[in-house]
Amino acid sequence: MLGALEPASRKRLDPHLEPVTFKLGAMVCDAGGLLKHAYFPLGSVLSLLTVLENGAAIETANIGREGAFGLFAAMYSRVSFNRCIVQLEGHTVRCPIQLLQYEFKNSEHVRDLFVSYSETLLSQVQQTVACNSMHTTEERMCRWLLMMHDRAGGEALPYTHEFLSHILGANRKSVTLAAQSMQAAGLISYRRGTMQVLDRAGLENASCECYAIVKERFDAFLTPPPTAVQGHNAGRKKIGPTEKS
Repeated sequence: MLGALEPASRKRLDPHLEPVTFKLGAMVCDAGGLLKHAYFPLGSVLSLLTVLENGAAIETANIGREGAFGLFAAMYSRVSFNRCIVQLEGHTVRCPIQLLQYEFKNSEHVRDLFVSYSETLLSQVQQTVACNSMHTTEERMCRWLLMMHDRAGGEALPYTHEFLSHILGANRKSVTLAAQSMQAAGLISYRRGTMQVLDRAGLENASCECYAIVKERFDAFLTPPPTAVQGHNAGRKKIGPTEKS
């Protein structure tokens, strides 16, 4: 996201970018909190959780280096709709909201970039809602691990069953059974709170279609066409059982 800014905007923002360090599971902002900064992951991954009245929470989207948490605050409201926690440790920088508000108001390029990313993030939220409602715990866990495997560059993932059950909104027993099944199939290894993807292609085949759909949408955002195609409304090709990956 930062690399996509025009040089003039980046020059104004660079002196105000501040490195921040978060531990796994740390809360960046709670739902209803007032945002003073936007956070740009440069190796970390942030998780957006929808929080219910009884305190239960479930992930509806995650954010890596392609985006930022807090852009809505730069465009419309400074109140966070979601709880944001750290899902993968790594480098993160933050920028004061007021500076981003200035860029949004005064740069057409920044407006297009922020709105396009927000639309892309919304597509992930919508797909995740459908996934959480319609697919099994194992399929959802495969989808989530694939997303994290992409973000972590293939490194081992430091997740406990308890953390995964919280993120997926599933009970711990179902997450444990899913992990055991995936390990027995040779898709992952799991030891002492660390997961390693062993069979990437197998994990993609075991996942629901949601991983491929979200990845396709983010790939389109990251590599936009040179010109916009007007009037094309054929829709997305249906992904069949043999086309998940």
